Amino acid sequence: MITNVQTWKAFDKLAMKNNISVSGLARLSGLDATTFNKSKRVFPSGKERWPSMCTVAKVLNSLHMSLADFAQFFSNDNADK
Repeated sequence: MITNVQTWKAFDKLAMKNNISVSGLARLSGLDATTFNKSKRVFPSGKERWPSMCTVAKVLNSLHMSLADFAQFFSNDNADK
């Protein structure tokens, strides 16, 4: 099972691997620089916000990565639950 926390951590790891901030990753992907801000990962109501498949595709396309490549950034350790 993939969790919300794992998903956002995968974007964080992807940005770090490419030596850019998450804001830089968003801009590189043609997204608003605030797309991956920690404040946008949860709605004000407390409900988890998930990135859309369109967002994932834009990021992967900008980095010339496959979905399988991106999957390697997901952690299975218990701290991500």
